[in-house]
Amino acid sequence: MQEQKIMTFFMFSGQAEEAMNFYISLFDGSEVLHIQRYGPNEDGAEGSVKKAAFSLGGQQFMCIDSNIRHDFTFTPSMSLYVECKSEEEIDHLFAKLSEGGNVYMPLALYPFSDKFGWVGDRFGVSWQLDLAGK
Repeated sequence: MQEQKIMTFFMFSGQAEEAMNFYISLFDGSEVLHIQRYGPNEDGAEGSVKKAAFSLGGQQFMCIDSNIRHDFTFTPSMSLYVECKSEEEIDHLFAKLSEGGNVYMPLALYPFSDKFGWVGDRFGVSWQLDLAGK
């Protein structure tokens, strides 16, 4: 895999590995590239993700488990856009990503797309799913 200079970076509060594994289970050609964990007597919870990289369909992402509590989390204003190649793919992704999350725009026909949906998954990450074609 070619080195990617700019990557999307996710900061979780204890769910980084769960989220990463969930995402790679949804997209073909996806994998954990590397994972570094907090050890004993380090700032983060032992065994949690200090730094990890993974790929989804050839795109690389990074994630961590923050050991610092913040007054913010993910926001829908920043989202991942996925161009789906089939009805089966968009239906599957929409169903899985919306489980335990929020539907911002239901999967439907829109003036800009034959089939589009926008969801926030159970981890708070925002996804725009679009059926390729229009």
